[in-house]
Amino acid sequence: MGNGFGEKLRAERLERGLTQAELGKDLYSPSYISLLETGRREPTAEVIEELARRLELAPKALEAWSQPVSLSDAEYVLAGLYARQAWDLRDYALAAGHAATAAQYALEGKNTSAWWNMTYMQAECLMRHGDLQDCKQIIARLIEHPMARESVGLGVRARQMMAAVLQREGQLSAAVDEALEAMKLVEQLPKNSTIITGALRVLIGVLAESGRLEEAWRYCQQLRAQVNESTMPQLAGEVAWVVGNVAFMRHDYEEGVREHERAARLLSPANDIEMWARFNKASAAVRLQSGIVEPETLASIERAELAFSIVHGMKSDELEVAFIRARWLYLTGDVVAAIAKLRDIHAQREALAKHTAGEVSLLLGKSLKAAGEPDEALIYLQEAQKAFSSAGAQDLVQQALDAILEIKLAQKRAASASKAS
Repeated sequence: MGNGFGEKLRAERLERGLTQAELGKDLYSPSYISLLETGRREPTAEVIEELARRLELAPKALEAWSQPVSLSDAEYVLAGLYARQAWDLRDYALAAGHAATAAQYALEGKNTSAWWNMTYMQAECLMRHGDLQDCKQIIARLIEHPMARESVGLGVRARQMMAAVLQREGQLSAAVDEALEAMKLVEQLPKNSTIITGALRVLIGVLAESGRLEEAWRYCQQLRAQVNESTMPQLAGEVAWVVGNVAFMRHDYEEGVREHERAARLLSPANDIEMWARFNKASAAVRLQSGIVEPETLASIERAELAFSIVHGMKSDELEVAFIRARWLYLTGDVVAAIAKLRDIHAQREALAKHTAGEVSLLLGKSLKAAGEPDEALIYLQEAQKAFSSAGAQDLVQQALDAILEIKLAQKRAASASKAS
């Protein structure tokens, strides 16, 4: 099949913001579309014509898709297959390398659409591997590329990823700005586009993490409106997950529990165990932040620990799950065990986003204060204050300042009492 049919199909589908299920609806299964896109199944002329009709492609596109395969096309397809195989194995560094090779072949073959998609895949792999600086440089090029300006969908996807990377780096204000730029672009898309759902999820996440909970909640209502009876269960589960997170953070525990229970029913570890791991990690985290110490919270922690032991996520995932376990220990009164775990996480904090590293310092300071070590506690609380200020997380800055003030007032009272005696 000429000139990488599968890649052309995938590029056109993604540009329109369609899932594999949406493209194949009523006729082709998502697995069949996946086989076509990965080159494992050869399409008939009827399949090509039907898919082109659904994608609203001009007839001349059919001719281009049916040209004989050139050597460069074959090399491109092979590199793309290697990239996806490495992705499936969660070897993101290797996948990024193969994606970069495929992008270069596409560039040499003047296939701009394929170049854009493989470069985007390279950036996504780098983000998952934790190479955030390299990822940002690639995304910046994609944002400035003419394709991102000509195609609203591609522009939104690039800005979404930039916002996610900035969030991981702890640059929350900049992440919010990028997410809002993506939302401006989605106004040009059809109301039922799945790209809108993705843009809303990213924006809600960075707003909530920045402490702008009421804004995040308003966008949650828009996100809910994107879900209906025809929405894929996995996507509906992700929406319930996001809405539940914000509900917990707003101290609306009943709503949070309801949404997360719904997400747990809809998300399946069989479909995506890594997403299952991240959901349980997030659910446990927001429950503990809300002070909900109950069996279901512990069960979420244990599910996250087990799932990440299977998928071997990034170092930051491992540390974040360990931090959630440390918070559980602190809230259940095992302060000594919490301190030991937090010291270990703190020693590796460079792998965490600034605001997350700040939360580790904050909890370590609080734990040391509870253990009767106020002087050492102050060191970590002041460290947390600086980290939160750098990340632009003002509500967390206030938490650190309040804890510092409590210790200093207690020390002042103790000094006054000692002097008086």
